[in-house]
Amino acid sequence: MAGGSNQGGSKEVVAQGTAIPFQCPKLTETNYTTWSIMIETVLRAYGHWDAITKDVVDEKKNYTTKGIIFQTLPENVLLQVAKHKNAKDVWESIKARYIGAERVQKARLQTLRNELEMLKMKDNESINDFSRKISGIVAKFKSLGSTLEEEVIVRKFINLVPKKYLPIVAPIEQYSDLETMTFEEAVGRVKAYEERLQSHEEKEEEQGQLMMASEPRHDDSSGHGRGCGRNYERGGRGRGRGRGRGDKNNFRCFNCGDFGHFSYECTKWNDKDNDKEANLIQDEEPSLL
Repeated sequence: MAGGSNQGGSKEVVAQGTAIPFQCPKLTETNYTTWSIMIETVLRAYGHWDAITKDVVDEKKNYTTKGIIFQTLPENVLLQVAKHKNAKDVWESIKARYIGAERVQKARLQTLRNELEMLKMKDNESINDFSRKISGIVAKFKSLGSTLEEEVIVRKFINLVPKKYLPIVAPIEQYSDLETMTFEEAVGRVKAYEERLQSHEEKEEEQGQLMMASEPRHDDSSGHGRGCGRNYERGGRGRGRGRGRGDKNNFRCFNCGDFGHFSYECTKWNDKDNDKEANLIQDEEPSLL
């Protein structure tokens, strides 16, 4: 087994007889959870995890395990744990440093349970983003030596998605065995439905844009006002005075409907008012008599 460093700062461990490298991340103040998951995976891949779980192991395996761990530690942590002879003690010392005592561990577990209980999916949040939040909480539970049952995670997930996913969530609850369904399977089903929803919404939006583009445009400034149910003189009554005074053949009067003059020039408008006044006088004369 040989080790080397890469440009990203993580360590690369290569097993004998294979060209498949394993990336061992450098331990920092904030990534203990992901670091412990990766190191455990690498040790299990090489058959060295028993050096962490057992008190006595082969000396070569013990030092190989310590070497894999040591090369991922910052200098201050390395100096702290180097005094331990066994890889198991090294692992427990690092765990105690980042996780804390048993009382603190229980408090953190309760905090995680509250975080999971208060977790809600936003309407504009994607299934991928929301499932990553749940997976992160599950990983933190594992790093603290505790686990969440798969059924609890699945039920929590399908109960927290918005109402728009009800057409897929209801069949999952009614026709699927939630006791045996994995979290990844539940996420995959809802994710497939989400993609169909997005595809349908994109098609509707595209059709709406095509319909808007195909609708005839009504140009009110042409003076004809097509499609408006009534013809108006160009520019309106007030604006027409300052433009097009030379040629009025295309302008229609507001009052009489004839072409060739504006409404303020209409003589029929005055005639109509005179007729109204005459009729009003005639109607009032009998009452005066």
